[in-house]
Formats: sequence, structure tokens, C-alpha cells
Amino acid sequence: MDMNANRKATRLVLVALTAALSNLAAVADDGAATPEEVVTKVWGAAKFLQTKGVSGISALNNADGPWVWKDSYVFAFDCRLDRMVAHPMRPDLVGRPIMQITDNAGKFVFKELCKAASATHGGWVEYMWTRPGAGQVSRKLTYAVTADLAFSAGIQVAAGVYDDKLTAADLDKLTARLANPDKYDH
Repeated sequence: MDMNANRKATRLVLVALTAALSNLAAVADDGAATPEEVVTKVWGAAKFLQTKGVSGISALNNADGPWVWKDSYVFAFDCRLDRMVAHPMRPDLVGRPIMQITDNAGKFVFKELCKAASATHGGWVEYMWTRPGAGQVSRKLTYAVTADLAFSAGIQVAAGVYDDKLTAADLDKLTARLANPDKYDH
């Protein structure tokens, strides 16, 4: 498939996925983000960036904006250029290299997120991270997808949840179901 056809297909998938997710039932309001919310926000941010282009990146840096909710937030990075593009909670990371960042167990988090983001519907990565406000290391699962921006090779968009029971494989299945509701909801 040529690059333009691939970009058009990606845009159509993101539009369909965003529409499908907007119909999800409300979730429990316990202050913790759900995997469904993470996927919805990440797809929404990817679509937003595809519409606004690089000028939309500044909106992702706003800690009081729509991309920050409950205990989660959307951030953006560029795997090709090895840098953080937007981070609403850690503006000091913007513009800095990311590929050398490891979790508390030594896992190269952004190398894994870059691989996950390149999958058709994005993907989930599991790692250990210090939970904001908790002061302790917790298991985090982050969903990443590539946003196709004009005049750019792509920016990766991600958000995560803290959960001790879910697996990345289970969440990949959830994402596939959300991406293709007609295939799974019979």
C-alpha cells in the first residue's frame, strides 16, 4: 500500500474509532482512568493533531486542558527524532531525548511505546512507573498510536492507566474490539 493510501486508511480508521468510542457507556467515577477512556482520549488526540497539524501540539501541553482527566493525561513524542513533543504534567521533558528513558525495572519505555504505536490500531506497553501523588512504583499500562501529521513523519500519542491485573495482551484485545465493534458485538 502506498504512503498516501495508508495515511487515508489510518485517518478513516481513526474517525470510525473515535465515533465508536463516543458511544461507550459512562464508567464508574472513582477518579481512576479506565482503559476505554485512555483509548478514547488517545484516538481523539491523534485525530485532533491530524486536523490541527503541529499547531495543535501546544494544546497537549495544557495541564488544565481536555487531554488531562482523572489520574491520566495524553502526551506526545516523536520516535524518529527521539524527543518528547508534549507533556502536560512534565513540561521540562518537552524537547528532550526519550529513547534512553527506562522504567524502575530497567525497561526502555519509549522504545517499547514506539513499537506499540506502529501497530495498525496502536498498542499497549506494560512497565513500572512512579504513580503521581502516590510516591511509590506501580504497574502502568500505556496505550500509544501514531498520529499522521502533514509535513511530519508522524507523532506518537499516548496515555496510560495504573492497574495490577490487566495485561497488555488483554488490552490489545479490548482495543481491537473497540476498533471493530461490528466484528465483536454480535
